[in-house]
Amino acid sequence: MPESSTLELSSPAKINLWLRILGKRADGFHEVETRLVKVAVADTVCVSLEDRPGIELTCNVPGIPTDDGNLAVKAIRSLEARLGRQHGWSLHLEKRIPHGAGLGGGSSNAAAALRAAHHLLGQPLTASELMDIAAGIGSDVPCFLLDSTAADGMGRGEQVRPADFAWQLPLVLIKPPFPIPTPWAYQRWASSQELPDVLYAPQVCPWGEMVNHLERPVFEKYRLLPALKSWLLEQAGVRAALMSGSGSTMFAITGSDEEAQTLAERARAYCGDTAWVCATRTLG
Repeated sequence: MPESSTLELSSPAKINLWLRILGKRADGFHEVETRLVKVAVADTVCVSLEDRPGIELTCNVPGIPTDDGNLAVKAIRSLEARLGRQHGWSLHLEKRIPHGAGLGGGSSNAAAALRAAHHLLGQPLTASELMDIAAGIGSDVPCFLLDSTAADGMGRGEQVRPADFAWQLPLVLIKPPFPIPTPWAYQRWASSQELPDVLYAPQVCPWGEMVNHLERPVFEKYRLLPALKSWLLEQAGVRAALMSGSGSTMFAITGSDEEAQTLAERARAYCGDTAWVCATRTLG
């Protein structure tokens, strides 16, 4: 195969600076308003066009689905369905973003696979057609097709537009050793209640009002997370703390990279060895 038959792309994570649920829609999804901001933690997605039929996916992390349950495979199949023809593909995911974390790793992988496969096939579709495919794969996937570092999502999250975002925010990501299924969190939203002595109100910051309506159902069941949020808000240098997406990752924005590194060290001691802790920053 020629050299151009393989393409490797970075696949960044995201955080939600805010996630507001406006109500349930007739199609069963929820109407949302959210701002997604890419961060400097990224997987690598390698896509190769092969002479043989079928899609083969490998991953460096055990337990990640390598069949049609993986959104990257779904992206390739969706592209082929739109084009009306099939090809042979090899995909490899080098994962650094934890699974089931609310950081958009699977959606980001899908967008990278879709972008790479489309490029290897000579880019036969328009940007609008590609965005339409992405929306059918998952609500967060269109965001990762945009070249901007931040996006505002509406509808069920799939209607995205680039957002002006002038900040490179130092932050710490903390994912406990359990995932949270996104559909479960949304299903529990309407009937959930706030816990006493936990901050749910918007945190007013120069970059916007940070709030996540999914904290209410998630915090009710996973009591470590509200405790972690309260702990983060008590730490020196923390300007705001929030759950990303449907969790289970909590993140705290600090005033400097040095404060983020110090907070990450404290968080590792507070959470123990089973938590994933990472000091990073939003992409500028």
